[in-house]
Amino acid sequence: MAFTLYSLLQASLLIVNAVAVLHEERFLRHVGWGSDQGIGGFGEEPGIKAQLTNLIRSIRTVMRGKGTIFTIIIVIVMIIIT
Repeated sequence: MAFTLYSLLQASLLIVNAVAVLHEERFLRHVGWGSDQGIGGFGEEPGIKAQLTNLIRSIRTVMRGKGTIFTIIIVIVMIIIT
């Protein structure tokens, strides 16, 4: 099994899918990464925790529909190749 651009695409898609399925109330809030946590004051730089929470929320928003389509395409290509 060689390290190719296709395998890199597969791995990144799996990671994005894993982040996209994280549910805020079921998982993230229990580990302290809910939306109400990490709220800073006015003019303060957001911490790493707030930035990661925003990144997770953004990935979930953007990849809701597109991630499914990309995953279906990757699975179809895998079935054709193998």
